[in-house]
Order: sequence, then C-alpha cells, then structure tokens
Amino acid sequence: MIYLITGGERSGKSSYAQDLALQLSATPIYVATARKWDADFQTRIDRHQTERDERWTNIEKEKQLSEIDFSDKVALIDCVTLWLTNFFVDTKNDVTESLTQAKAEFTKMAAQENVTLIIVTNEIGMGVHADTPIGRKFTELQGWMNQFLAKNADQVTLMVSGIAVKIKG
Repeated sequence: MIYLITGGERSGKSSYAQDLALQLSATPIYVATARKWDADFQTRIDRHQTERDERWTNIEKEKQLSEIDFSDKVALIDCVTLWLTNFFVDTKNDVTESLTQAKAEFTKMAAQENVTLIIVTNEIGMGVHADTPIGRKFTELQGWMNQFLAKNADQVTLMVSGIAVKIKG
C-alpha cells in the first residue's frame, strides 16, 4: 500500500503522516531524506528527531532508499522535496537524470514484499513562481515526480491548512 501526502509548506503533512504511520503500525520506520547542509539544518533535524518517541526506528538516507528493507513494514518517507534536492545537486541540476534516478529508486522500494509506504511531498508549484532558472527547473522536477508518485499511489491526500482532503483512493 502506498500513501502519498502532499500540500504546501506547514500544511500539516508530516503530522498527518506520522499519525497515519502509528495507526498502521506500533513500530513504524521514519526515513529522513535531508542532507545536513549547515548548522541550522542540523538543528532542524535534531528538533524533528526529538518529536518521535521510542516506537519509531529512525533511518537517515539521502538517496538510495531502496537499500532499506521495507518488507512487511510501515515506513514514512519525509520528504520527497529534500530527497529530490539531493539528486538535483548531485546531477548538477539535470532534471531528466534526477527524475530517472528517483523514479528507479521508488520503483525498487515499491516492489519489495508487502510494503506500506507513506510518502510526504510538497506542492511547490502552487506557490510563488520561481524567479531563477534553477528554481524553475527544480519546480518542474518536483511536479513531474509528484505526478509519478500520485499515479502509483493507492491513496493520495492533499493537506490544506491542517485539513486532510482525500483526492485519490
């Protein structure tokens, strides 16, 4: 089963996804995709880790998520935007190559035995139009990946101001 939770910044995506994971499993996995860019980002990561108690298994993985054994487990992946950023930076902003690599990783994860994935992503294309070429390229990458994930998800939920709106499933 694949759940996709999408929405804008601070829309309640992560809280909703964490609650869902705990409804589905007493011991879910939390996969953090953030790269530690600087001290401020490390502080943000530390704060998020303290929000999860002993029921959670925390795994930090920047790109090769398919290396994690998700079989017979409930896993929350937070978030696609940071995950895609890692591909985008490492491919020197190559949208096509980043998309190809991310889709391949997702396909391998989803193919594991009896997997339940809860995937958090951002709808960055619903905000202000990016004012730089690189920002516009990343917005395109994010939009194409979100379409791919939504097509492959069993259930898609859009978070709006803390309210979950089921849009698929």
